[in-house]
Amino acid sequence: VQLQASGGGLVQAGGSLRLSCAASERTFSSYHMAWFRQAPGKEREFVAYIRWSGGHTGYADSVNGRFTIGRDNAKNTVYLQMNSLKPEDTAVYYCAATSRALVSSSTGYDYWGQGTLVTVSS
Repeated sequence: VQLQASGGGLVQAGGSLRLSCAASERTFSSYHMAWFRQAPGKEREFVAYIRWSGGHTGYADSVNGRFTIGRDNAKNTVYLQMNSLKPEDTAVYYCAATSRALVSSSTGYDYWGQGTLVTVSS
C-alpha cells in the first residue's frame, strides 16, 4: 500500500487544519488506519486510529476532543480534522496502515506515508 499524506501547513494557535492520506490500494477498506506524529527531537507518537470499517476510533489523550479521524473507503482516503491547535501539536504527521490488529503502537503498522508538516504558531 502506498500512502500519500497532505494538508499540513502553518496555522496560528486555536486554528484548524485537515490532513488527508490517500492510499493507492484498492483493498484500502480492509486496512486499519492511523495517524502518528513526530516533533523535533522527540520520538514518534500515536495520535489516532480508525478501524477498517470506520466503526471504531481511538485517540491519544493529548488530542482527544480536539482531533477527529475519519475515512472514506470509496475514495481510499483517511482524514484527520484538527481543531483548537496548540503549539505543542507542531510535528510531522504520518499516516499508517495495517492489516493486523488495531493498535496504537507504531510497530503494528506496516505501511507509512511520507509525512506532512504541521506548524502551530503561538
